[in-house]
Amino acid sequence: MAVLALPACAGSRVAGEKQAQQGSTAASGMIPELNLSSESDAAMGSLVNYNPFAVQQTVRTWLFEPLMQQSSLDCKVVPWLATAYTWESPSKLVFTIRQGVKWSDGSPFTAKDVAFTYNLTKKYPPIDLAGVWNNTFGPKAKSVTADGDKVTFEFEGPAATKFPYLIGQKIVSEKEFGPAGDPAKYVSKNPISTGPFKVASYNGRQLVLERRPDYWQADKVKVQKLVLEGHYSDNANQAAAKLKAGELDFYSGEIPNPEKAFVADDPKTNHVWYAPNGVTVVAPNLTKKPFSDVKFREALAHGMDKQRATEKATYGLMKVASQSGLPLPQKDDMLPSKYPADSTVIPFDLAKANQLLDDAGYRKGSNGVRQNPDGSPIKITFSVQAGWIDYEAMADEITSNFRKLGLDITVSKMPPEAVDQQKKSGNFQLMINYMGAGCDYAHGMGATVSTAEIPDKTTIKGNIGRYSNPAVDKAIGAMASATDEAATKQQVGVLVDAMMTDYPVLPILYAPARAIYRTDHAVGWPTADDPYANPQDQPLVWITHLTAAPSK
Repeated sequence: MAVLALPACAGSRVAGEKQAQQGSTAASGMIPELNLSSESDAAMGSLVNYNPFAVQQTVRTWLFEPLMQQSSLDCKVVPWLATAYTWESPSKLVFTIRQGVKWSDGSPFTAKDVAFTYNLTKKYPPIDLAGVWNNTFGPKAKSVTADGDKVTFEFEGPAATKFPYLIGQKIVSEKEFGPAGDPAKYVSKNPISTGPFKVASYNGRQLVLERRPDYWQADKVKVQKLVLEGHYSDNANQAAAKLKAGELDFYSGEIPNPEKAFVADDPKTNHVWYAPNGVTVVAPNLTKKPFSDVKFREALAHGMDKQRATEKATYGLMKVASQSGLPLPQKDDMLPSKYPADSTVIPFDLAKANQLLDDAGYRKGSNGVRQNPDGSPIKITFSVQAGWIDYEAMADEITSNFRKLGLDITVSKMPPEAVDQQKKSGNFQLMINYMGAGCDYAHGMGATVSTAEIPDKTTIKGNIGRYSNPAVDKAIGAMASATDEAATKQQVGVLVDAMMTDYPVLPILYAPARAIYRTDHAVGWPTADDPYANPQDQPLVWITHLTAAPSK
């Protein structure tokens, strides 16, 4: 018995020492360890590669950094490797590069590294995902040059719409990538990076990253170690189990009904925030009757029970979307003054919808089914991707609503690729679609209503409904020269007008950026009450806000 007691006493002493260390760490705000899901694109045992340009990357977030961070939620810009920017003209953009930053090998980070990175994407076009050197998102660049602490971009024409993409480019070291050849083929095993962490170990299954004490804003990074393991994208139950067990601190994947599957288990520790990151809409084909009639579309907007659709599709986590096309309240300040935010959310009103249809000549026949004004029958097919459970739930609810209006409508659930083909061909009547809501309004929100974004037989584009409005096209074109918020707001107002009066698409709910997280190890995550970052797209921002959870 004495022999058995010795290990127990030793174990108690070690546990006590460990708890004391953790208490000391928590008191300083430091977090010993955070567990996140893996970012690796490679299968277990595959070649290790920390190259941010590689097709298969061992990690995507924590090593390399961009010039600036911009939240798609409110479009506020956070200086990062660049401290400031100036549009000297709509075709000339100058960044001031942060001084005192070190690469992970101790060498100084300079403006030359920044210019090198962008010119590398010119030399190897397949890695130019920011579209700097092509006409994607705006006119291509003529040059990117460094002089002192300044990096200057000169474009062939007004290029303000490129800003959200080019600031997101991850900057690499000329020392490492200069002799590397084709970046897409280069294998980086010992990365030189500016980020807050460096590689500690990787065994093909688990990646461990450790905090860099020489990181340029190390005082803001309180996480000593990041452990990345497991994808869980094909196993939501496993992700929920890991979260509940405390083996996962944050997850941005999909878990059906997370409040029930996770939060309800311990509401003080377990949390979920689904930030409004886009808009899910009903997209009518405006080239086909009766959807070509704006009065018919307006009636449908009032005849949709969007709240019920939201409850069924997202378990009530997402809010009903504004007809303006803007995610509100985050982008309230982009609304024209004539549209109070509350007035842009169209309430469910069957009586009004019925009256609008009657007034527009879509009256019910003797069988109670509505007809076109010329007496021909209306028969609607609602296309939806089979297996997309949230889309199916929304389509089922909306179909039920429209039947109450006397419309002959059926849901056609088909393989997603079949729906994609319908988007290309235009051979459909009604479907659910995603509407972008980022900070490039021309190619996000604007893509849904721009004639340049009407799909062709080979390419899916945003304007699947084939909407056409010269005033909207002109406003979208003018956004390329809108280098400040006031000018951008003026053009966005034209798009909002079109959404509110022409009903080119019918918003249902906001599409989410997911944050499912625990607060027993770390606090300071972005929340609905403090939406300082997009939780899914800005981990480099929120990692600088986390501190150790208070000791219980």
